Amino acid sequence: MTRENAEWSVKGIHRGIAALAVLLVYLLWQGIGASWAAADAPVLIRLGTLAPTGSSYHRALLEMGEKWRDATAGNIKLVIFPDGRQGGEADMVRKMRAGQINAGMLTVVGLSDIDRAVACLQYMPMMFQSWEEVDYVREKLGPQLEKRLLDKGFVVLCWGDAGWVRFFSKIPVQRPGDLRKMKVFAWAGDSYQIDLMKNLGYQPITLEVADILPGLQTGLIDAAAVTPYFALAGQCDGPAPNMLELNWVPIVGATVVKKEIYDKFPPQSLEAIRKAAVAAGEKLRSFSRRENEEAVTAMRKRGLKTIPVAPEVELEWRHLAESVYPKIRGKMVPADMFDEVQRLLAERRSSGQGANK
Repeated sequence: MTRENAEWSVKGIHRGIAALAVLLVYLLWQGIGASWAAADAPVLIRLGTLAPTGSSYHRALLEMGEKWRDATAGNIKLVIFPDGRQGGEADMVRKMRAGQINAGMLTVVGLSDIDRAVACLQYMPMMFQSWEEVDYVREKLGPQLEKRLLDKGFVVLCWGDAGWVRFFSKIPVQRPGDLRKMKVFAWAGDSYQIDLMKNLGYQPITLEVADILPGLQTGLIDAAAVTPYFALAGQCDGPAPNMLELNWVPIVGATVVKKEIYDKFPPQSLEAIRKAAVAAGEKLRSFSRRENEEAVTAMRKRGLKTIPVAPEVELEWRHLAESVYPKIRGKMVPADMFDEVQRLLAERRSSGQGANK
């Protein structure tokens, strides 16, 4: 090899090393840049709910999202899909599991698709006699229920409720036998409720919540067990202008997010995120209880007939409710949770607190 060729080879090697160094620096910089971009990218939360647009439930979620955005300097972005745009609650749970959405404001109907234990807060007719009793049991069982949901991959952000279920019907209903003559709305996807209604001699018609009003208007159903607020918002009192003044079950729920998304929340902002969620739950409960009473007043003004329940008639309904407890315990509600609710209520009532209002 000549001297010139040797020098050329050395220069070539130097140029190759220099080019390789530049390439490594470039790749390293690209990797760091990608990491920074990933770190700076906001966590997108897609939340589904049946709550109507503009309702207090929807507004509470919007406010929570704003607080999250402020607490994280925009690193959390909450996108809400109200009005059941993501389908019914069973659909929303399926979509959360599939990653199409990653959060939901659900009632016990949807939460029970995640873990059946949550049914103890709602699926026992006439077990609870007041909101104070509902609050007491939820506070006592909340940590255990949250742990069960967490084990299934869902984090509870806050608890809420949506009023007492009452019977709205085309013709007046007073006694349990009156309802057996009617076709009654049953929540689509809730096979336990449907079987229970059939065993009691009722005629359940399964529908999504959005189909209740059309069902009443077309005669597909004659009655629906819904909250006054929902009846007012959905205009159910038009085709079903009779309401039995009986608190059948409370509608209880929670806002949940997939754990894999929750784990992406900025650690330094978690306390503020939790506080905003808890505040949203408290606001939801306060608003819903007041608004349901206001809804009854508003519907009375446009023709709703409220049917009072005499003590002896209430006893008939209570006997009916208690007669199905053996069918609910261990099927609709896990036996241990059913028994614990009864124990807690007996504990509270024996302390002299009573049912309150």
